[in-house]
Amino acid sequence: MQISEPKKPQVVRTVTEVRALVRAARREGRRIGFVPTMGALHEGHLSLVRAAKEAANFTVVSIFVNPTQFGPQEDFAQYPRTLEADLQLLAAYSVDAVFAPSEQEMYPAGFDSWVEVGAIAAPLEGRCRPGHFRGVATVVLKLFNIVQPDIAWFGQKDYQQALVIQRMVADLNVPVEIRVCPTVREPDGLAMSSRNRYLGPDSRQKATILWQALCKAKQLVAAGEKDTAVLAAQLRSMIAAVPGAQIDYVAFVNPQTLAPVRRVDRPVLVALAVRIDGTRLIDNELITP
Repeated sequence: MQISEPKKPQVVRTVTEVRALVRAARREGRRIGFVPTMGALHEGHLSLVRAAKEAANFTVVSIFVNPTQFGPQEDFAQYPRTLEADLQLLAAYSVDAVFAPSEQEMYPAGFDSWVEVGAIAAPLEGRCRPGHFRGVATVVLKLFNIVQPDIAWFGQKDYQQALVIQRMVADLNVPVEIRVCPTVREPDGLAMSSRNRYLGPDSRQKATILWQALCKAKQLVAAGEKDTAVLAAQLRSMIAAVPGAQIDYVAFVNPQTLAPVRRVDRPVLVALAVRIDGTRLIDNELITP
């Protein structure tokens, strides 16, 4: 007997089309799950899709490289766009629809409305990438309004992004439940990211320093070190010893507010942003003393 290949999900390109599909699913009493992505899918994204399939019975994945969250000197033009390969991966999960709009569909001529999230968007990525979270919050709110999901899934690797979305949803009374799934890592600890594709073999090996630094922080805290200035200095020294590594930040912060903390006497988020031979990577870990 011939085994048929998994069927690629239905791709819809317009707001009208995806809304029609969601309306039909709602009429059948189905629960709408949503996974927003910028494509170049990897196991981290697929873990979100699996979570959506378990909790909802109509799953939409969006694939849209959002121009408004990239700064003028960032990698928008180079960002990997791999729609056919993404659809092949999603076929194994029987995703109900993939919303893959054009830039013009999402930002038609005259578009001029923006979502500004306050304090939680200011430090860390907000400081390093001015305007980034304005673009993120705006496109995610648009996607929520278009798809109208019951639940949406995000990854912990983009920890601050998840907090920004949760703040926006709470403040603007958006009727979407936000669920955050654990970071998915390579066997050597590197957090999965679409930008890992930029790394050559040598750079890829160097990139493991982010996970090594996070593990070192946990070891030092377990050994009794509580002073975050001492901890941050140790991590900076480790990372700086790697040729081609440039540190954007090494931060020990409150997991809810992202405010800096001086001592690890309660759960703390360690957040890193490091350029490895020019490729900017982020990672984080929650540490409980």
